[in-house]
Amino acid sequence: MFLSLILPGAGQVYNEKVWKLPLLYGGVTTAVYFLGFNNRRYQEFLVALDIVREGTEPSPFPNLNEDGIIRNVNYWRRNRDAMYMVFGAIYALGAVDAFVDAHLSSFDISEDLSLKFEPSIEPVLANGSSIGVSVKFSF
Repeated sequence: MFLSLILPGAGQVYNEKVWKLPLLYGGVTTAVYFLGFNNRRYQEFLVALDIVREGTEPSPFPNLNEDGIIRNVNYWRRNRDAMYMVFGAIYALGAVDAFVDAHLSSFDISEDLSLKFEPSIEPVLANGSSIGVSVKFSF
């Protein structure tokens, strides 16, 4: 998990699950791309809003009034902020996947499951013991 927190995908490589790397890096790359795209659009409309409010130059978006530009500024800012959360979720998911995979690596998935009934003798307080049957389910 700590390897994945330092470098995304390092935990998957350590757990020998290299096939997960394209999925993880595809998600990270997509999130970074859309983060940059939404940020560029946000910055464009922010500059356009400043130009419209100053009134010295013609608007870069002549078909939008000030309210339309403000709506676009808010829209692209929300999209950009959402992509920060998506990026964080993908980053955290990679670390959680590495953590869970490391803990389940020793889990036995063989077909040899058994249920056994065995007699057992259990001590009861200080005066004696009790006889009974124990049920053991083995993985």
